[in-house]
Amino acid sequence: MERWERLTYWPLIIASVVFIAAYSWQVIFDTEGLRFTLARLAMLLTWLVFAVDYVVRLGLARPRGRWFRRHIFDLLVVVLPALRPLRLLKAITVIHALQRTAGAALRSRLAIYGSGAALILIWISALAVLDVERPAPGANITTFGDAVWWAFVTITTVGYGDFYPVTAGGRIVAVLLMCGGVAVVGVVTATLASWVIEKAAAHSENDSAEPATRGQVRDLSAQIEELAGRLGGPADPKP
Repeated sequence: MERWERLTYWPLIIASVVFIAAYSWQVIFDTEGLRFTLARLAMLLTWLVFAVDYVVRLGLARPRGRWFRRHIFDLLVVVLPALRPLRLLKAITVIHALQRTAGAALRSRLAIYGSGAALILIWISALAVLDVERPAPGANITTFGDAVWWAFVTITTVGYGDFYPVTAGGRIVAVLLMCGGVAVVGVVTATLASWVIEKAAAHSENDSAEPATRGQVRDLSAQIEELAGRLGGPADPKP
């Protein structure tokens, strides 16, 4: 299993890039004829790559039932093409290995996954909603710029209402995008809050461990002498 995963790591990343490039080309430029066929063929090939990878890993897994339950996302990647670009996040989370602590590594990974997932969701949702909305009668999302703007305001659950889907497919995309947006925003917010709390705690610890200055020592010595004088006894503030 480990050997297979090492062998297929970069091919799957490349397949993700090919899928998102082919799908973007097809939708943004509204391809027809040969260009449409080439884009569809490229997406079909990426589906075959992910399907073969899933079947092989399922065959190598022991026990299979446990592996299947723990890798539902891999099955969804095969079934739902829009999830394939999320594989790109695995290529950029290697930065967590450069962190000095486990907490910093986890936060870095979560931040990368959160921000990366948000950008990918916005891009793919914009493509998907434009793909289903553009040919529909009465549609108001007819350009890629409008679709990207709609995806931004939808993932943040703002919903200005200037653009909205009118087809069933477009509304399904909107629901999935809103659900994904709530999850992603929650992860990013929690990660930021954790980082702020750690920095505040570290600052407090540094404050306590900070050595006293000479001026502070002189002031303390003067206070000791004054206190000793009031008590009527000698004072020797020197250590």
